Amino acid sequence: MPIPPEFANFNIADGSVTVWLFKKSGGSNGAAPTFTGKWIATNEALDEALKSAVSDERARIEEVNEYSLLAQNNEASALSIGTIETHAGLIVGAAADPLPQKKVRNAKQIQNTDFYVIKLVHNGSVLHAVRKTDASWKSRRRSGSIAVFFSDDVLELETAPEFSISKKVDFFIIDDQILIASKPNFESVLNYRQAHAEDFASLQAEPEFSALFTNMAPLVAFVGSNKIQLRRVCAIHQKGHYRDNGFMDRLRAQHANYNLTINFNGAGLINPTAATCSDIITALLDHRLSSAFSENIYDVPDATLVA
Repeated sequence: MPIPPEFANFNIADGSVTVWLFKKSGGSNGAAPTFTGKWIATNEALDEALKSAVSDERARIEEVNEYSLLAQNNEASALSIGTIETHAGLIVGAAADPLPQKKVRNAKQIQNTDFYVIKLVHNGSVLHAVRKTDASWKSRRRSGSIAVFFSDDVLELETAPEFSISKKVDFFIIDDQILIASKPNFESVLNYRQAHAEDFASLQAEPEFSALFTNMAPLVAFVGSNKIQLRRVCAIHQKGHYRDNGFMDRLRAQHANYNLTINFNGAGLINPTAATCSDIITALLDHRLSSAFSENIYDVPDATLVA
């Protein structure tokens, strides 16, 4: 898909800059997370450095692909998803107005920031560049060390805390779109991993899915809290091949021909074990494919239907 013109044409160089620091809480059991934001004063030199970093990150993006559970981007691409599908609107709303009572007043308010937002505004258009914080923002890291700096051949005590602002951007928010550079950090900030766990619980409760197995416990244990496996089982839910009786009949008949180790009982139910769960997931994703040209069998990262 093309790069959104409102993103490509946003005037970063002439935009005004506000930096917002966010702490996140809640967001379990299906509830939306709470984003508490405070803005912090910055000088002109830092504003210019931030605009340069955001501009460089935008210039890096040469193509945009649709976000999916298993989609991956590379160093020259971004993934796209609508803000309405995420909690990004809560960030935009929290950073709407730099009111005096929301201004950072001391270093304690900075420590333990979960992520920060570089907000750029130009002629009524707004671009948010979001980045998850590193260890320099955590108070527990500071309690176990002595901050120092080197000046004039002498190592001295640093009394003012230092925080690192990366030149990288995890994702951009503009209008109703999110452009994702770092999928793991995007999912972490906006609790997409939690959504995956909840979706897997919903999948387990679905009669059409649970009816496939003699016992789902080995599969549940295999997936656990592993973010890759959670994405995969959520993609199984999304694709819904298991609801197609024809698909399942062909899987029972053809799995051995595709080098899939899956145990079926006499009634055709899957009997999962720790050793076979990986192949079960691959099969239900429809990710074991055969080439008519080379006659080789492949696993694919994301089986996209070609019209």
